[in-house]
Amino acid sequence: MFGSLDLVFMGTPAFAAPTLEALIAAGHHVVAVYTQPPRQAGRGRKERRSAVHEAAVAHDIPVHTPASLKSPEIQVKFAAHDADAAIVAAYGLLLPIEILEAPRLGCINLHASLLPRWRGAAPIQWTILSGDREAGVCAMMMDEGLDTGPVLAYERIAIGPLTTAGDLHDQLAALGAPLIVGALEGLADGSLRSVEQAEVGVAHARKIVPDDARLDWRRTAVELERVIRAMTPAPGAWFEHNGERIKVSMAVVGEKSRAADSGTVVDRDLTVQCGVGSLRLVRLQRSGRKPMAATELLRGYPIEPGTVLPLPSH
Repeated sequence: MFGSLDLVFMGTPAFAAPTLEALIAAGHHVVAVYTQPPRQAGRGRKERRSAVHEAAVAHDIPVHTPASLKSPEIQVKFAAHDADAAIVAAYGLLLPIEILEAPRLGCINLHASLLPRWRGAAPIQWTILSGDREAGVCAMMMDEGLDTGPVLAYERIAIGPLTTAGDLHDQLAALGAPLIVGALEGLADGSLRSVEQAEVGVAHARKIVPDDARLDWRRTAVELERVIRAMTPAPGAWFEHNGERIKVSMAVVGEKSRAADSGTVVDRDLTVQCGVGSLRLVRLQRSGRKPMAATELLRGYPIEPGTVLPLPSH
């Protein structure tokens, strides 16, 4: 095995935690972890540390939670770690040039797409929303652009017809951990060279906003089924009925359109007419309740055929 390297790890959510664990297991010395500050969460609004924060504490690694990396004082402290490399995975803060240039080997980022497709904040969701047949992870050298740096290595994975964002998240996190370890060691010993990204095929995965999760029945059934999978488990695709938001986590595309306006419930199986085709809602969740099968929901909360579900105003 390649000799131990001194590393700074920069990441926040559960996606990044397996990579931190893999680097430690590979024998590298993580001298510091940078992660987002604790956030209020849950009904009690108690401060909750990130998944990476918790993992770092479990390994007795010093943790830093700056709100920004722009100040000279923070940049000097970062450089003082004298790290061989910084490993970045879903950190959530922009890295100024002073941070990017501080480690001897630079900053290596784990990105959840097959670059240059899906640069940006939400590659997993946009991969599913767009109907891509495959996804992947890249180990890339970071520069000042948004996911524009040269790629060291990548892994591909097929997307199944039932794959949700949650499923893909877990699969890519598991793929990314050994990918980063191998790429780091190949970079350090000179056996691996980075390759510039192609200039064609660039796509941008903007941040998901609340309106993205609302089901607009004027869209095609195929598109809406992708929305449901892309928003599961969070934030959850939803529609409105009697002023209540109802989330949908599974649906089946119907083969034919029905003679009804978009948003009309056309049968007792909770099939909804869409702009093209129809969508049978299979698993749902009322506010404050557990997810349940449509048959169970309808027993206590009937949505009769002929009901027209509201459409978004935009």
